Amino acid sequence: MTHTVPSPESGSKLPHSKVPWPHAPTHRLAEAGTYIVTAGTYRKELLFRDGALLRMLHAALLTIAAYHGWKLEAWAVFANHYHFIAHSPSQTGSLVAFLRELHSRTAVALNRLDSTPGRKVWHNYWETRLTHERS
Repeated sequence: MTHTVPSPESGSKLPHSKVPWPHAPTHRLAEAGTYIVTAGTYRKELLFRDGALLRMLHAALLTIAAYHGWKLEAWAVFANHYHFIAHSPSQTGSLVAFLRELHSRTAVALNRLDSTPGRKVWHNYWETRLTHERS
């Protein structure tokens, strides 16, 4: 079974909330740099459950990261989460647009394949700016 990855397109960038919420991580993305990012599926469900779906998520991650100017150094995709380490482009706030597009496109593609329109696929993401070269 072959899955096509939706191609990235330009979209509007919405401002990211600065109000902390006790059940979600506070995203502090004011500086360009190198970040480690982890995102998980809603309720940790094993939604990307086979090789074809994992390849779709992997291809989308690489394609959309490049489109938004993120330089990936390392990454791993799993049935219910992914991780990556990447260098940001010089403009701040681009991680929000990058992950919004990645999560939107992969959710729509997965839900289309599973005939579950509107199902929540992604829960949240966590990022840490790596400030030491040895990190």
